[in-house]
Amino acid sequence: MGRGRARGRRQGPLGACALAAVVALVSGCEPPVDFYRPGEGGPDEPVVGLGGPAPYVRPGTERPRAADPPVVPAGGRVYAATGPGMIAPGARSMPARLYVADGRGIEVIDPRTLRQAGRVGAGAAAARVVPSWDMRRLWIADTVHDVLVPVWARTGRRGRPVPAVDPAGLYFTPDGRTALVAAGRPRRIEVRDPRTMRPRASVPLPCAAADGDFTLAGTSLVMSCTSARALVRVDVPGRRVAGTVRLPPGARPGDVRLSPDGGTFFVADAANGGVWAVDARTFAPRGFVRTAPGARGLAISRDARRLFVAGGGTLATVDFRTRRVTARWPLPGGGDAIPGGVSSDGRALWLAGTEGLVYAVSTRTGRVLRRARLRGRPAALCVHPQPGRYSLGGTGLYR
Repeated sequence: MGRGRARGRRQGPLGACALAAVVALVSGCEPPVDFYRPGEGGPDEPVVGLGGPAPYVRPGTERPRAADPPVVPAGGRVYAATGPGMIAPGARSMPARLYVADGRGIEVIDPRTLRQAGRVGAGAAAARVVPSWDMRRLWIADTVHDVLVPVWARTGRRGRPVPAVDPAGLYFTPDGRTALVAAGRPRRIEVRDPRTMRPRASVPLPCAAADGDFTLAGTSLVMSCTSARALVRVDVPGRRVAGTVRLPPGARPGDVRLSPDGGTFFVADAANGGVWAVDARTFAPRGFVRTAPGARGLAISRDARRLFVAGGGTLATVDFRTRRVTARWPLPGGGDAIPGGVSSDGRALWLAGTEGLVYAVSTRTGRVLRRARLRGRPAALCVHPQPGRYSLGGTGLYR
């Protein structure tokens, strides 16, 4: 008994020392694993419930977090983060490239030398090339084989195709949590995971839509239906169509862009040769600006003061404040021109001609600065990366 008590007394100080060491370690050092309360933290983050029986919780068991508030630029300026050279930190190290969908695949071109820097997905019938929300990947929309193909922008490596029926357009909500795929058949918006493109839900549409842009708060996507001469407003959180508006007879709406103050949507109309101004709040047409026959694609200058309207062999510029045409410049070839995006410094607008040309025109004078002839006929053009905090998808949609 005496020896047992003596042994217990000898172990007591050792236990106290061990406890003191643990306390000192916890209080004086950073833990090797981030600690969260049970149910908090992201599903891909290491989670430790203090006092819990296991070091990690099972994926998918975390409590859903409240949705982030709408992402609105400071001062209400829609394009406050898309000025010259304002490329997101994660995309600054990426080489500047032109991605041209020519019906057989994606031709990758160095904009400085106009030499081919690679080719992606030979044989794929690519209709669009869309940057992901974080700009790390490009998504190729193949409407013939009904797939979306991911391509890593830094390496050019192609990923596994994801089934998507007739993916006419691809967009990302400003918070980066949702991808929206515009399907032509059946007519709907597919709500998908932005990274894996796994389907979550779908929103039936009254007409087939492809081109669109988000409202200032990013909660609604306004899309054009060319054959139905209509615009559709999709409530993204509510997953429903919140409104429609029909343009006058004969209109053929195409590309859509939100004005810098967030109050007006400008909609290209190839049939009438100009752009419609649609009130973003009341969703009613507020006028028409005639630019040139065949107006098809839209792009915004780096200073967000001018709207470029391309198509029908002409590039016109419209002043956002006065809503007047300030210049009309002829384009090479005289055919349809597909805008791909404005250069990072804002000095050039890149376009693709359906006759097989890719070229850059001066945003100041309209003079052709560079041009290259391709073997195929371009169906889409994407300039990547471009200034902005994130990509909204589409063609040249950044904020």
